Amino acid sequence: MSVNSKSYPRYLEEKVRQHELRRAALNGRNILHGLTPTASSIQLISNDYLRLAGHPEVRYAQKKVLENEDNLVLMSSAFMHGDNPQIFFEERMATFLDAEETVLCQSGYSANVGLIQAILEDTDTPVYIDMMAHMSLWDGAKFSGAKIQPFRHNNVDQLMYLINKNGPGLVIVDSIYSTNGSVCPLQELVDAAYDKGCVLLVDESHSLGTHGPYGRGMVVQYGLQNKVMFRTASLAKAFAGRAGLVTCPTGFGDYFKCTSKPSIFSSALLPYEIAGLDMTLNLILESDYKREKLRKNASFLRQSLEGLGYNTDHSASQIIALESGTEWQTMILKDALENRGVFGSVFLAPATAKNRALVRFSVNADLTDAQLVKIIQVCEEIREEVDFLQWRSTRKRKVPRAEAVLV
Repeated sequence: MSVNSKSYPRYLEEKVRQHELRRAALNGRNILHGLTPTASSIQLISNDYLRLAGHPEVRYAQKKVLENEDNLVLMSSAFMHGDNPQIFFEERMATFLDAEETVLCQSGYSANVGLIQAILEDTDTPVYIDMMAHMSLWDGAKFSGAKIQPFRHNNVDQLMYLINKNGPGLVIVDSIYSTNGSVCPLQELVDAAYDKGCVLLVDESHSLGTHGPYGRGMVVQYGLQNKVMFRTASLAKAFAGRAGLVTCPTGFGDYFKCTSKPSIFSSALLPYEIAGLDMTLNLILESDYKREKLRKNASFLRQSLEGLGYNTDHSASQIIALESGTEWQTMILKDALENRGVFGSVFLAPATAKNRALVRFSVNADLTDAQLVKIIQVCEEIREEVDFLQWRSTRKRKVPRAEAVLV
């Protein structure tokens, strides 16, 4: 028998009612749904920055394992040992990332939640977290029961004030922030927090594969491996797979697998998924030309949008946000873009602050010059239609602006 509205408890009925009222304010539409992209559409909605998803070599590696797997065992990774493809891949990723150990997780979300819980649970250690950090990092801090001390986005001075006031603890940041593409001042922040006796956790979901030598990430790029005790990443971005990753000191990996609740109470990844990730790492290592093309594409698009009057001040990466403000304004922007064949991702509360909704462009290495020009032409054409001069972000735009660089 299905559950209907009459059987809802009052608290749940109110939640559903508020959701319906929110949709009613948008003429009954779900802002996350819209037109379906066609073959000629320009899609800026994927985190597959190097365009490796579905690569024939990855598919072949997965197929080979699937066709030869005759004794598949589903179990928690805590039980894995010996001759095991996941352990081999973890060791290979540790070498790639210049880390003592790595642990593979079911997703970036489970990596962050499980790691922070394993670090902080049953302690009184304060946790300092950037206000724009990934929601999985926030959830990990909340689930751990730790005392959370948020600091203003990329504000090292406020972070230092809080540490001086509350003592050393766990400092949590993203290398690249997924909402608006801003970049953490990693060298300054890590050095300052490390000198105060803090433990550093850097989420490299949006820099792994795209930044640093051979795509090894920003921690390696700046030579901070010895100061950043933990790194995490979703492998559903440049690695185009379904997994998460934790780097950690020697001995912590087994502790994590036997302590992290997402690790204990979830089955490990399947062998064909490991094979796909392993082959993808081969491609990542050979993708310097793609990383350079990604940098050029993002820089061109960012500069051109700024030239049209859009505020892209926060972006310094392959993620570029057009912050339209209210959900209504964002729906107008989304429709204007999609009607002209350009598709971005809508971000709104709780992924953003209230009335700071936006459309995010995720740039990729395979965008052609013609497609980039088309995006700019569309964004120029729709300026009056979307009333972009009245956006709060437009009015706050900094002029002149020093061009940021995707490194």
